[in-house]
Amino acid sequence: MSTPPDPPASALPRLNDAESRVPGVLRTAAAYAWRLIAVGIVVRVGFSVLGQFHRIAVAVFLGLVVTAVLRPVAGLLARFMPRPLAVATALIGGILLVLGALALVGETVADQRTGLEKEFVAGIDRIERRLEEPPFRLPADAFDDLQSRVGKLLSDHRSTVISTAVSGASRLVEVLTVLALALFCAVFFTHSGDKQWQWLCDQLPDRARQRFAVGAGAAWRTFTGYTHGILLVAATNAVLVGIALFALGVPLAVPLALLEFLAAFIPLIGSPIALAVAAVVALASKGPLIALVVVALIVVIGQIEGHLLHPIVMSWAVRLHPVVIALAVVGGAVAAGVIGAVVAVPLVAVVWSVYQALRGGTGGPARGAAPAD
Repeated sequence: MSTPPDPPASALPRLNDAESRVPGVLRTAAAYAWRLIAVGIVVRVGFSVLGQFHRIAVAVFLGLVVTAVLRPVAGLLARFMPRPLAVATALIGGILLVLGALALVGETVADQRTGLEKEFVAGIDRIERRLEEPPFRLPADAFDDLQSRVGKLLSDHRSTVISTAVSGASRLVEVLTVLALALFCAVFFTHSGDKQWQWLCDQLPDRARQRFAVGAGAAWRTFTGYTHGILLVAATNAVLVGIALFALGVPLAVPLALLEFLAAFIPLIGSPIALAVAAVVALASKGPLIALVVVALIVVIGQIEGHLLHPIVMSWAVRLHPVVIALAVVGGAVAAGVIGAVVAVPLVAVVWSVYQALRGGTGGPARGAAPAD
């Protein structure tokens, strides 16, 4: 098979004398550099725009999470009842499940409140005595002086404390508004997400419709896979932590297990932070020996999560190196706090899956089914 002839010299780009003295590697690096700068500017502008509407963005994200969880349930129920009733049943069932968990936590705390007060007071006294002994040798009046200083600080900044409480109430209203908007979006995404997706595809040019369908389908598969996987990992961690704390006799085992469930949505660092809180509770209520056992539990849960749950449950949906996950979590936390830490990993996973799908070629129908299917 003959090779194509080389292009004539006149067809090749000519370099002037100044450009010819620049090494080729530097010219290539400069070409990549300005393109990366342009992409960075676009990304920065995009995040700035999202920052102005971050509440709406968070509501849509939560709506997609709820949709990823409830849509399979609604699809199963739709086989036996009308679609609107199936969506309503799945949504109400999910809300009742969440409210039931919160009620269980509240009842547990209320039942153990009297005993907990005594245990924590005794635990704090034990900690103070430990700190007064070698090697710390703190003076006996150090904690009394600390309590008086805290009281004086609160009295001197009473107006600031009150304004902070008022702003906290306004933030609570914002949170409830975001949750209501998320549920509103989830209802329509679950009920008629395919029709909304079809309408969006119809607005695109014919030549872009196919690539958009491929990329969006890959994004939704990755997002739903991540959502289902992280829910399974979080539930497993919470059950293991709850059983271990209950067996050790640590108070507030159910609330601490729920805290572990919520913290597991922040990969790598969420579970250790939640278990560190459990270790502090164990130290104040049961002493240093049980606290050391809980610290050992942090290591065991981390090994189970990192070497068993994530490779088995998450590998088919999210193929990211642990270093990439750690950088994404830290970068998201720096950029947007806790919300950024939660959103960072699924966002990076979705972007990577879309890139791989588009690089591997386009396929499938241009008017494909909605990614939510």
